[in-house]
Amino acid sequence: MISQLLRFEPILKSKIWGGEKLHTLLNKKTNSKDIGESWEISDVENDVSIVSNGGLKGRSLNELITEFKQDVLGDKVYHIFQDKFPLLIKFIDAKRKLSLQVHPNDILAQKRHNSLGKTEMWYVVNADKKAKIIVGFSEEADKNSFVKTIEAGNETALLNVDFVKKGDTFLVPAGRVHAIGKGVLLAEIQETSDVTYRISDWNRKDANGKQRDLHLDLALDAIDYSAKSNYKAEYLKKKNKPSNIVDCKYFTTNFLHLTKNYTVNHEDKDSFVIYMCVEGIAIFEYDKQQERLQIGETILVPACIKRVNVLTENTKLLEVYIK
Repeated sequence: MISQLLRFEPILKSKIWGGEKLHTLLNKKTNSKDIGESWEISDVENDVSIVSNGGLKGRSLNELITEFKQDVLGDKVYHIFQDKFPLLIKFIDAKRKLSLQVHPNDILAQKRHNSLGKTEMWYVVNADKKAKIIVGFSEEADKNSFVKTIEAGNETALLNVDFVKKGDTFLVPAGRVHAIGKGVLLAEIQETSDVTYRISDWNRKDANGKQRDLHLDLALDAIDYSAKSNYKAEYLKKKNKPSNIVDCKYFTTNFLHLTKNYTVNHEDKDSFVIYMCVEGIAIFEYDKQQERLQIGETILVPACIKRVNVLTENTKLLEVYIK
């Protein structure tokens, strides 16, 4: 039986497009000027999270799931995923725009890479003025029309571009073309998968003058060419009660704006619950233990822990679990 809340050492990733906001705004410990991602909770091979608090400090997430099983994941989640944590939780800082890319769905990813696919969602934590995100098509397209825009160097001709601000949220299902624009700092929740097909990298070169590999041939069969009129996830911003943002088969995410002390009750859930702090400070209290959570930090409540007190005067959290 696990009797503590779980925090993990962030896994920081240098990226050609990364910057300093994970350090300056989210307090990640690094002197590097090109950190693009902080993997908050990960069970990706060779990048497995390590507990940073309590009596389980130094243990890996995978070790805990192997030993405690349903106590960590919940009965139904464990039945589906066994000894594998099903979500990858990140913060992303785009000092420069990311590549134009797409992720395969579960069927295609399993066939080609023996992997899960990658449906993800974004919550914008901070954004520079006029920062943009590319997500989906602005009009119906097909392989031929899209390839022509890529070959002409006019990648965004058929794509939807949104200006973004703090609090904007997007669901990005597998198959949806996307790119995070420069000046965007966001929280990302996704399936446990690191499979990405780069469609274009904007002719960018690394420090050695080399361009990164592209995967257009693989991407074309993975893309959903349909179009929507709006790609932002609309949600209420109620105070002191959960507001649902995304509810899909891979994860449920709620927005929780707390202006007073609050007790979270997970008796109705058969799942772990993750909290990502996207604004302010909160103290999570369980069984005489306290964990202080500030912007840019993440905590995992094991499935066997059903009630947690949250002490705060003002904080904004993302609450993530699997139904």
